[in-house]
Amino acid sequence: MPTPQTLERFIARVESNDHVGAVEDFYTVDASMQENQSTPRIGRDAHVERERKVMANARSVRSSCVRPVFAAGDHVAIRWIFHFEWHDGTATIMEEMAWQRWEGERIAQEQFF
Repeated sequence: MPTPQTLERFIARVESNDHVGAVEDFYTVDASMQENQSTPRIGRDAHVERERKVMANARSVRSSCVRPVFAAGDHVAIRWIFHFEWHDGTATIMEEMAWQRWEGERIAQEQFF
């Protein structure tokens, strides 16, 4: 179960737009990450690589946690809003709910809705 301080550090890292660092520091080595109903990706290294690719394609990113954050035992629900400005001049606003299962102070499983 993550401590409230760990959750706040994780949220602050994402809101600072250090998505790669957030994955490196807050996910287990064998973490599972799933976009909606897609096949889950397994392994922190795969998540780091994907985040690097997304960030490389963006001119800028603004990440915001919409509070409150819900935590019950090992499970956490966080609502996020991401605003991407792409190199081609287009923009994407993405709102999603992250459902996480933590093992101690690290995320072991995450699914986005």
